[in-house]
Amino acid sequence: MGTFRIFRQTTQLFRHQLPTEFVLLGIIEFLALMLALYLALELRFQSDSWQPVLGSFLPKALLYAVVMQLSLVAMSVYQRQVGRFIEVLMLRIASGLLLGLVPLGMSYYFFPTFFLGRGVLVLTALISFLLISFIRLFYRRVITERKMWPRVMVLGCGDKANLVGGALKAGELKYINIVSFVAMPGDQQRENGLDCIALDGSLAQFVEELDEPLVQYVEEKGIDEIVLAVDDRRAGLPNKELLECKMSGIDILDMVSFFERRAGKIRLDILYPSWLYLSEGFRESTFRRAGKRVFDIAIVLLALPVALPLGLLIAGAVFLESRGRGSVLYKQTRVKEEGRPFQMYKFRSMVVDAEQGGVVRWASKNDARVTRVGSVLRKFRLDELPQLLNVLKGDMSFVGPRPERPEFVRQLAEKIPYYDERHRVKPGLTGWAQIRYPYGESEEDALQKLQYDLYYVKNYSVFLDLLIMLQTAEVVMLGKGAQ
Repeated sequence: MGTFRIFRQTTQLFRHQLPTEFVLLGIIEFLALMLALYLALELRFQSDSWQPVLGSFLPKALLYAVVMQLSLVAMSVYQRQVGRFIEVLMLRIASGLLLGLVPLGMSYYFFPTFFLGRGVLVLTALISFLLISFIRLFYRRVITERKMWPRVMVLGCGDKANLVGGALKAGELKYINIVSFVAMPGDQQRENGLDCIALDGSLAQFVEELDEPLVQYVEEKGIDEIVLAVDDRRAGLPNKELLECKMSGIDILDMVSFFERRAGKIRLDILYPSWLYLSEGFRESTFRRAGKRVFDIAIVLLALPVALPLGLLIAGAVFLESRGRGSVLYKQTRVKEEGRPFQMYKFRSMVVDAEQGGVVRWASKNDARVTRVGSVLRKFRLDELPQLLNVLKGDMSFVGPRPERPEFVRQLAEKIPYYDERHRVKPGLTGWAQIRYPYGESEEDALQKLQYDLYYVKNYSVFLDLLIMLQTAEVVMLGKGAQ
């Protein structure tokens, strides 16, 4: 089991945890994408006079590899659920490479130095597909999926430990192997035992008492993480043995940190105030704000050549469907950074006077107020295209918590603790909660989304913004989570 421990660990990039196996796969496949270009040149120009020079084609190979790998990320190739079915994985790889040809071809008009002929480009894409497919098939054959799942031991088997079981059943904790629950003094024991099922469908191994040192047990079971889920720590923790485990390279996590790492959220029901200011994150600086602002403006300017003609088509469709009644664009008051109001722009997707009598309502599934054109716009998030203006004005960022209406903010802030903390950063066109949780239509949904928003506020960086944008591409193309 120790052979695969490095693969089961996570790698922290800008405070965001990524599976080490995909970091290594990404590096290998990046090199494979670069190699594909040189192989294509060799095949395309086979002659005595052709002498490939590594240095002269290196910038072109780097650009090709960067664009193609970003497209593969956008198609979720580096997510475990996609790799479970080889047919789905191959389709995603092919789609990602085809998708990458579009921005790559457009870049040649702005940077002719990087130009590749159509024959070379198509041949490079085909070789890339073969190389990456071979890498993934070899990877699946040598390293089975379950060997990559982190092996977790939960220290405790009472009420707190049961939260782990509930999260497993709800699908919040995917691709981890709960090896055992260890009963500890202070646990609130349940009459019927812990209500928890491991990911392979069998009952987790319950350990009532350890008849051997904790370090020895952890080594024998190949444990990667120990989660502290004791109901009452005052009853005693094996601190010396936990320290030995820590010094042996085992991660020791409290419940809040465990859910942050494995579920990408900060659970409010187990959050204690000191965790917020003692943990890493929640840092702000002029440099980070300036970098995020430059990133936002650059993305908007790159999007304008496509957004402007598309916006004109959408405006025409909305105008024709409503026969000139009502405005094509509408403004709505939302709450931005530091709780200040601003006017957010959208294409109108609902009937005129959708909120009769001025009563504010949550949007719901199959909302009768949505027009036919509006349903298409909402499905692919195209109704939010005018918010690029909000980004240029500085009211919004490209990535951040979605802005809510003042009426909802006041209502939710009274009922949900830490709700106002989501206003520490600018609201966004898309966000961590949008790609991790379905469309919200109730206070309970707002609570769930806040837990993802807090994760973003704590850990946000340009890297995380880029990751969210790439995953949003899949949401938009497949119409996920829209109403």
